[in-house]
Amino acid sequence: MKSLFLGTAALALSAGLAMADTVRLGTEGAYPPYNFLNDAGEVDGFERELGDELCKRAGQTCEWVTNDWDSIIPNLTSGNYDAIIAGMSITAERAEVVDFTQGYTQPSPSSFAAMSADVDLKTAVIAAQASTIQAAHVAESGATLVEFPTPDETIAAVKSGEADAVLSDKDYLNPIVAETDLMLLEDILLGGGIGMAFRKSDAELRGKFDAAIASMKEDGTLNELLAKWEIEGQF
Repeated sequence: MKSLFLGTAALALSAGLAMADTVRLGTEGAYPPYNFLNDAGEVDGFERELGDELCKRAGQTCEWVTNDWDSIIPNLTSGNYDAIIAGMSITAERAEVVDFTQGYTQPSPSSFAAMSADVDLKTAVIAAQASTIQAAHVAESGATLVEFPTPDETIAAVKSGEADAVLSDKDYLNPIVAETDLMLLEDILLGGGIGMAFRKSDAELRGKFDAAIASMKEDGTLNELLAKWEIEGQF
C-alpha cells in the first residue's frame, strides 16, 4: 500500500514539473510561527518555507500575497490568489466553500491564556481572532466572545483588561507566554489539522500540492520543518 501511494504521488509530481505555472499563495503575514513579515517586509515563517518547498515539488513558480484574515477565503474564491497557506484549520464549514489538501500538521492544541489562574472560562469574556475555529468554540461555549481582526489585538485586550482571557493556537501563544505575564490555563483540540485551501474548481492544482505534501511526509522533511519552527502536530 505504501509503495503504491508513493508511486501515485511521484506520478502527480512529475506531471506538475512538466507544466510549471505561476501560483499565487495567499497568507496573512501576522501569525507567527506559521507566517509573519520579517524586517525586510517579506513573508517569513514555517509556511513560507513549507510553501516554497511545496512549489518546487509541484513544479510551480509561486508568488506570495498577503491578505487580512477576515477576508482570506472570499479573496481566494474571487480569484485574487490561487491558494491559501495561512495556518488555516480544516473544518467542515470551510470545506463547504473551499477544498483542502491533506493536513500538513496534525490537529494541534488551542489554549486559553490569561493574566490570572483564577479566570472562570465558562463565564469569562474571551478574546479570539475573528473567523477562527477558536472564536466559533467560544461562541458555542456560553462564555462572552470578543472578536478582533488580528491575533495581536486579542493579546492586547487581555493585557488591558478588556478581556479576561484569550483562546488561540498554543503554538502562537507559547512564545508570548514565555515573554509576558500571561499564563496558559487549559488546552483543547479543535479542527482537523492545518491544510492548504483551493477553489473547488481547481482540483488539479490542489492535487499537485496534495501530492507534494505527501512526499514531504514520506521523506521526513515535513517533520523537520515542524520541529525547526517548534510547531506541535508532527507526523
